[in-house]
Amino acid sequence: MAERRFSRLVRESVLPSSCIRELTMADVAFVVTTIAVFALVAFIAKGVAKL
Repeated sequence: MAERRFSRLVRESVLPSSCIRELTMADVAFVVTTIAVFALVAFIAKGVAKL
C-alpha cells in the first residue's frame, strides 16, 4: 500500500508535459530574442564604424 501511495505522489509531483512544453518554448523564445538583440547591436556597431 505504501508503495502505491509513494508512486502516486511521485507521478503527481512531476510537471505535466504541457507545462514542460511551455517552459521549453519560453526558453527557445528567450534564446532567439537574445540572438536577435546581439545581431541588431552588431549591425548598428558596423554602421557606426563606417561613419
